[in-house]
Amino acid sequence: MCAALAGALGASMPAVAATTLRIGTVLSPNDPMGQGLEKFKLDVEKATNGDVVIEVFHNSQLGDTTEMIDQARAGAGIGTVTDVARLSSFVPSLAIMSAPFLFDTYEQADKFALSDEYIAWGDELREKSGLVMIASNWYQGARHALTQNAVKSPADLAGVRMRTIGAPVWIETIRAMGAEPTPIAWGEVYTALQLGTIDAAEAQPTAIWNAKLYEVIKHVTKTGHIQLVTALVVGAKSWDEISPENQKIVRDLAVEDGRYASQLTIELGEKALEDVAASGVEVSEVDLAPFKEAVKPVYKLLDLEAEAAIVNKVLGR
Repeated sequence: MCAALAGALGASMPAVAATTLRIGTVLSPNDPMGQGLEKFKLDVEKATNGDVVIEVFHNSQLGDTTEMIDQARAGAGIGTVTDVARLSSFVPSLAIMSAPFLFDTYEQADKFALSDEYIAWGDELREKSGLVMIASNWYQGARHALTQNAVKSPADLAGVRMRTIGAPVWIETIRAMGAEPTPIAWGEVYTALQLGTIDAAEAQPTAIWNAKLYEVIKHVTKTGHIQLVTALVVGAKSWDEISPENQKIVRDLAVEDGRYASQLTIELGEKALEDVAASGVEVSEVDLAPFKEAVKPVYKLLDLEAEAAIVNKVLGR
């Protein structure tokens, strides 16, 4: 009777459902971020024995980055890989991750993203926005200028409508470099360049290649003005559905797979620029000194001087 009763009770009690996180990206499946997310999906599902399920959506299938962030904040089980500067509207200090000419290498950005100071800003982000940063070391590469005319100095960007990300640090950096910042969704950049709605853009090598922007621009100038370090974020409501044990597993794997994706970025970035050059686009080096000098006021303008000092302290420089 006991066995029968236990069986009946077991049959009547539903199994604990897995938590599903839908992670979206505006980039293609071939992009290092896309490959990293696919690895993250497999690793998480295996390590949590299926308790946490990751579904990956590429090519803006869930919307533009800002739209996905809004959905996550509204309570949807959605996350995305985003430049951290987009989150600075909630925690202004986070804009430092996208400050111009700040990080020289990925290793520096990775170290800072795991520092106590940065993690404290992440905790503040949750309180103010309802977003949880699982990891912030997903490196997408150095951003370069994509134009129709050759660029040798900031003066050559005067009057040029350049697409950039719609966050203050990006907008002010592009403006300081001499161009007219024009924020539009990433998925619209190809058509906007093709139609002449914008004159230029700025992007990392792998994105230039995967989005086929080499078809609609003539010059890539290796300014490297911003190192695009991005974060994997999800809504707090969905995150809290995951057990503390599995949260740790997911966080650890997000950092590990962020490094995997970042290494792909570094490896594939050089080849991407070679392929872009082979397509007929002129890829050129430039004296960075005038650009570095031009963007110095951005730090004071956006009140990021204290944050820059924190970065330098963490990096021991």
